[in-house]
Amino acid sequence: MNNSLAQLQATVQKNCHISDAHHAGDYTLCIYLMKMREYYRWENRYPFGSPLSKEDVGNWLREREALWGEMEADHYEPLTINQTQFDPYDNANINAALNQEKLVYSGGLGYQAKAHFFLARLERRELVEDYQILVSAEEYARDLSAPPAMSSDKTIYIRRESLKRFLWEKSEEAGWHKDKSALVLSLQEYGFADNAIEALERMTETELQTVLDHEVGEIMAGRLLGPQWEDLIINIPLARTELMLRAVRDHYADALSTLPNLMQRQNKAAIHFYIANLSNMRKHLYPKLLQAYRHWQVHQQDDLFYDEIAQDQQHWQHLTEEICQQFSPPTVATEIKALEDLIECRRL
Repeated sequence: MNNSLAQLQATVQKNCHISDAHHAGDYTLCIYLMKMREYYRWENRYPFGSPLSKEDVGNWLREREALWGEMEADHYEPLTINQTQFDPYDNANINAALNQEKLVYSGGLGYQAKAHFFLARLERRELVEDYQILVSAEEYARDLSAPPAMSSDKTIYIRRESLKRFLWEKSEEAGWHKDKSALVLSLQEYGFADNAIEALERMTETELQTVLDHEVGEIMAGRLLGPQWEDLIINIPLARTELMLRAVRDHYADALSTLPNLMQRQNKAAIHFYIANLSNMRKHLYPKLLQAYRHWQVHQQDDLFYDEIAQDQQHWQHLTEEICQQFSPPTVATEIKALEDLIECRRL
């Protein structure tokens, strides 16, 4: 990078640190330590599978927490590109300015309104109907939580490096499983036992498509639901209620795009991993999907599995529409309780 791009990288990374200073404490201790370990590996560019010194990680962790403590009161800084300043959330104009540099940038809000920023090498750009897909490769700046995919307006950001790191962490997690879990079955299908690094490459390519399918489903759902759903998510006061709403929206998006495409490709490894990657809340709200998956495991009848879940698209559509019709952002406990009760009684 030249000096101006190095300064851009430093500014984006500073904004990442500020976001982490505000939100790193949101995680449980176990999740926090796992994320910090992965973050340390990324920042120091250690290869996958290389052992990490507990002492070095511990020293780095204390230094990073001290840095965050110094930045808690700081504000996000504008980005300067070619002597022009941009708001850190002005993705469209920032990416237009970075086009010749083959870079991609994103600034947005995730779960519990956590700010996410990243700067990476642009691998490719695709157009699908009236939205663009930006696939990034190695990342030059990122925060503690690096979601593999995000969507904003009519742009989908797919972060290959973050996805690969996420998948590697999942492969290490599988060592804790004593039974034939969906995660273990997925890794077996991908061939991790024979050559983990080659299997990771295959898995990244396949799961990148699944991630893209989900983001396309999110855009489709967003068009159908309109801005009211986003207003509800942003203004919901309780974390549990937000989790429930996000789980419902994810199921709707997957019913529109992810699951039909998974069934069409009939990739066993990807189907196993889809089930393995469902959050506890999503499993709680959609036990029928788990039952259909277990039946598919025994009988390996792809068409029957798809027929079992294809009809559920209407269920999630009707539920999301009903939520939008009945609830504006709830402000009192009784309204929040009514919203949670509605979702709970519509478990499928």
